[in-house]
Amino acid sequence: MFLIFGTRASDTLLTVVQFVCGVCGVHAAQRVVRRTTRLSLFFVPLVPLSRSYRNECVNCGALTRLTAEQADRAQAWSAGRPGA
Repeated sequence: MFLIFGTRASDTLLTVVQFVCGVCGVHAAQRVVRRTTRLSLFFVPLVPLSRSYRNECVNCGALTRLTAEQADRAQAWSAGRPGA
């Protein structure tokens, strides 16, 4: 009997905020993304193994790791702004 198992990562866009990038110095949109890695069995994702957050600059493509608290604050800040 063969078991086919592995991991699969999926990205979820949480919010988009506007601020100055720490790498390129341009005021541009920054995407806050959650990456979830799941254990899969026969190509069916079953159990989440890890979750990480990152900030992606749309101007230069720089990636910055975030904590879960920082990602939650970015979502709350974005939701509280008028016109968001």
